Amino acid sequence: MQAFIALGANLGDPAAQIERAFAELARLPDTRLVARSGLYLAKAQGYEAQPDFVNAVALLATRLGARTLLEALLDIEARHGRRRAFKNAPRTLDLDLLLYDGLVLHEPGLTLPHPRMCERVFVLQPMSEIAPDQSIPGKGTVADCLADLAVATLRLLPRSDLNAA
Repeated sequence: MQAFIALGANLGDPAAQIERAFAELARLPDTRLVARSGLYLAKAQGYEAQPDFVNAVALLATRLGARTLLEALLDIEARHGRRRAFKNAPRTLDLDLLLYDGLVLHEPGLTLPHPRMCERVFVLQPMSEIAPDQSIPGKGTVADCLADLAVATLRLLPRSDLNAA
């Protein structure tokens, strides 16, 4: 199965948090990290009185079920010190399951595709780097969805900036 994961962080050393999370995703059982985007700097949305976010997207090949994968993502967040103080709060790490092999699902705690992914340039821009033609059920391709958003709000971090983000 193919799964796309959005990664975001804005506390501690956000770029380092994302890099560690990529490594942890690659070590999940029955899972391989197939592709990863660059790291993007984005302004916070919702609750704006917080530091900028570093965002990225990973593509995994996995034999884990969608719910098992989501639980593994929540475990990784917890190991990174994720706290859910309030909606849109600053965070050490946020991992969202965006797509899981074209599955359309609505269960408590798990909706696929991710219900807000097509509203978020900080998800679509990194995803377009690794899978611009990926279909998002009911929405079109990543490139189609991205065309409707303002990309100028993101900045791709050059490799030399990763420690300074």
